[in-house]
Amino acid sequence: MENRSDAEASQFLSLFAALSYGIASMAMVFINKAILMQYSYSMTLLTVQQLATAALIYSGRRSGYTKAKGLEMSTAKKLLPVSLFYNANVAFALASLKGVNIPMYIAIKRLTPLAVLIAGFFSGKGRPTTQVILSVLLTAVGVVIAALGDFSFDLFGYSMALTSVFFQTMYLVLVEKSGAEDGLSSVEIMFYNSFLSIPFLLFLIIATGEFPNSISILIAKSNSFYFLVILILSLVMGIALNFTMFLCTIVNSALTTTIVGVLKGVGSTTLGFVLLGGVQVHGLNVTGLVINTAGGVWYSYAKYQQKKNKPPRALSDLEAHRK
Repeated sequence: MENRSDAEASQFLSLFAALSYGIASMAMVFINKAILMQYSYSMTLLTVQQLATAALIYSGRRSGYTKAKGLEMSTAKKLLPVSLFYNANVAFALASLKGVNIPMYIAIKRLTPLAVLIAGFFSGKGRPTTQVILSVLLTAVGVVIAALGDFSFDLFGYSMALTSVFFQTMYLVLVEKSGAEDGLSSVEIMFYNSFLSIPFLLFLIIATGEFPNSISILIAKSNSFYFLVILILSLVMGIALNFTMFLCTIVNSALTTTIVGVLKGVGSTTLGFVLLGGVQVHGLNVTGLVINTAGGVWYSYAKYQQKKNKPPRALSDLEAHRK
């Protein structure tokens, strides 16, 4: 009876982790798009999000609400390059949302598996299955077709999104090869990431000329109740997204997180046509997005089949993610 209740609790936690990550991930795209339509300083926004994350976790540690360990210099050194790639990915993704509509943004971000495959080829990894290769090529073809029918084409926005894909790929490859995040909880990874990124982001907002004008505009815009609400939502959901992403990976698996991300993308693409504007419907664009989405779903199925056909190993989900 006790084993049954433990199993049910475990299933509930797995379902909760997957659903919470999917909802947080979908909501974050729209919240960031909404705030960037009002406030265009994406680097400053990311800096504020990381400051809020670090302050919240530090306060939680001091008050005893979280058991996250303190900072260790050896761990910080290992995580520094990982943190830089992660934040570069988020920074360029935010910058791209200023000029790219949500359906196209999601379509471009689906090129990450293709970039990971290319990086794996040059780093000597084994050849992926035919289904995986064909599915990622289908997503790439879909992006090209969709871009040809995108009346709101923004070269800067597309460039930022593609650069974000590059940094996301480097982040994933580096985490896999270095094992820098081994043995750390999701809260500890978030704390190190925010702590290490703040000096880098402060340098960027000064070097790019955002500071100090961005701060004065942020304070002025905070007098608007609507802007203040979406700013607070952006800060809260930024923390929630990172936490639920790591939670989903630890409780379920990295594969589950990937599949949830693809399914979230299907919903976000659909909602992106009707929410926040910026999308001019064209047959070629819609066709490309459908092909791109089909490629994303096919990729998830191919990876699931690949995982299922592997012989079982005595590894926890967390260990499997880190290897």
